[in-house]
Amino acid sequence: MTHEILLALITFAFVSSITPGPNNLMLMASGANFGFCRTIPHMLGIGLGFTVMVLLVGAGLVQIFETYPVNYTVLKLASVVYLLFLAWKIAHAAPAKGAEVSGEPMTFLQAAAFQWVNPKAWAMALTATTAYTPDHTFKAIVIVALIFGAVNLPSVSTWTVLGQQMARILTNPRRLVTFNWTMAALLVASLYPVLWSG
Repeated sequence: MTHEILLALITFAFVSSITPGPNNLMLMASGANFGFCRTIPHMLGIGLGFTVMVLLVGAGLVQIFETYPVNYTVLKLASVVYLLFLAWKIAHAAPAKGAEVSGEPMTFLQAAAFQWVNPKAWAMALTATTAYTPDHTFKAIVIVALIFGAVNLPSVSTWTVLGQQMARILTNPRRLVTFNWTMAALLVASLYPVLWSG
């Protein structure tokens, strides 16, 4: 892997990890509702889960989708249903009449498993393993996965911190309800590329 490809890969990993998407929107909502410490398992699940996903996609999982395209359609439908369910959970996480926030933050295993139905994660993994591994060797795939692992966790953590900081202005139950419904709506809006892509 040349220095130019390595620099391009690091840039791609940073930009794709820190821009809005299902993971980051859920982390911001979790940071606002549960705080940074209780969201750590969620962040670690994303970072490690996505790293494993890149390894497996690069190791040949993508060939299954090329051979059996119907599997991609099934994955897309599962992604939509699961994201709608998560949006519903976020929307209803707000307290009623000053009660404590209901629900629990996503666990490590839930966050890791979510990467497999996260459309943005699939797009990132497929792009990274096809565009940045020209020789497609196992060593190159491991390098791509490790770079994403190193860049992803600090990037997604900023969204949790942002949510935690927003919690200061979300002390009013009505504001928290509005915030959670807005996050839920943005999560649903993130499905647009999945539903209307070729």
